[in-house]
Amino acid sequence: MKKFIGVALAAALATPAWAAQKTVTLSVPGMSCAACPITVKTALSKVDGVQKAEVSYGKREAIVLFDDARTNVEALTRATANAGYPSTVKQ
Repeated sequence: MKKFIGVALAAALATPAWAAQKTVTLSVPGMSCAACPITVKTALSKVDGVQKAEVSYGKREAIVLFDDARTNVEALTRATANAGYPSTVKQ
């Protein structure tokens, strides 16, 4: 039991208390073919702190789950732009 408490405590201390998982939907209007989402997803997945990226060609959007203590929306939009697909936060 003591080992479990120690492991749980170590895990809790390893993550800052103010860190939170956030989700953002990005509009990516420049995707023009069915292969484009692969490039966008790859670019987003390489950003430190991104936990999941789902990219839809049909909707021209990316839904990104990320750790806000490790990255931010600006880094995500910069990653898509650097891959050739500028994006903005979808309202």
